[in-house]
Parts: sequence; structure tokens; C-alpha cells
Amino acid sequence: MKLIVGLGNPGLLYKTTRHNVGFCVIDEFCKKNNLKLNEKKMNGLYGVFNINKEKVLILKPLKYMNLSGEVVKDFVNYYKIDIDDILIINDDMDITLGKFKLKLSGSSAGHNGLKNIETNLNTDKYKRLKIGISKDQNIEKKTYVLSKFNVEEKKILRELFPITNDILMDFLIMDFEKLMSKYNKR
Repeated sequence: MKLIVGLGNPGLLYKTTRHNVGFCVIDEFCKKNNLKLNEKKMNGLYGVFNINKEKVLILKPLKYMNLSGEVVKDFVNYYKIDIDDILIINDDMDITLGKFKLKLSGSSAGHNGLKNIETNLNTDKYKRLKIGISKDQNIEKKTYVLSKFNVEEKKILRELFPITNDILMDFLIMDFEKLMSKYNKR
């Protein structure tokens, strides 16, 4: 079983914030593929599907970002998911808005959601799809990530979603090294 996790904060207040771009990627993938995340347990909103002959669990943790690792750990333990079969989708201030990077493992780079995942899974060896949100040196980091995308930024994100949809579909069937090779060139 594969596990795809989009990171974000629960609640309408955070719905269109930069920090919730992981939720946005999940929402767009589900919309495109007529999938509904309509199950709730262990502080997660999720669905289990068979896609391309692969069983996949798609999850949005419903705890705040800095506690999302607790939810991921609960689902990993309950469903007995191998670390190699996890893909975490998160925002990244060091990547330009509209760009992305697939990564095999590595440090959290200060991202509180990733820090909590590493603490709870006891490893940094999990796959990531990092979505660029850019940064503004004039705005404090916490304020920036919790700010909303403007109209032009939303347009840039919408142009990225067809690519992220393809990445998630290919994640289910491709070796991750090949996946990185295919998409990180862009």
C-alpha cells in the first residue's frame, strides 16, 4: 500500500494559505480522479483507493502542521505501511512559486511539519514532493506561510496542478529514482 500525505493546517482560516499547498495538491488530484476523502479517524481525513492496480491511502492530517507527524505515524502503524511507500507533499519557501522538487530524503530544512514527521517516524528517509511558495524577506516566516495566495499566485498554482497530478499518478507505478529523473528536469 502507498501513502500520499498532503500537509496543511485544518480549518477554513487556513484553507488558501501558502502552508496549505500540500492540501491543495491532494484536493486537485482527488478532483481530477473523482476520489473523495470522506473517512475520518486518528485525526486524519482520508480515503483508500485502488488506482492503476495499486492500493493507495490519501491523507490530510487534521492536526496542525507542527503535529502532523503524529497523524502520519498513526496511519503508518495502523496500515503497516513501509517508509519506502510514503510520499509527503509540503510547501517549500526555498523553491520559486510554480516550481517543485521531488526528493528521496533529507533534512526538514526548518519546516515544522517535516520536523514532526521525522521525529514520529524516527527517520528522514521518506519521499517528498516539495511545492514552491517562494519567500518574502520583508515578512516574518510564520506570517508569510500563513498568508493567502493572491490572484496571480493562484493562477500560477493552477498551472502547476496538472503536473502534480501526473507526478502522483506516476508515483504509484514508477521507481522513485526514475520519477525524479522524469520530473525534476523541468
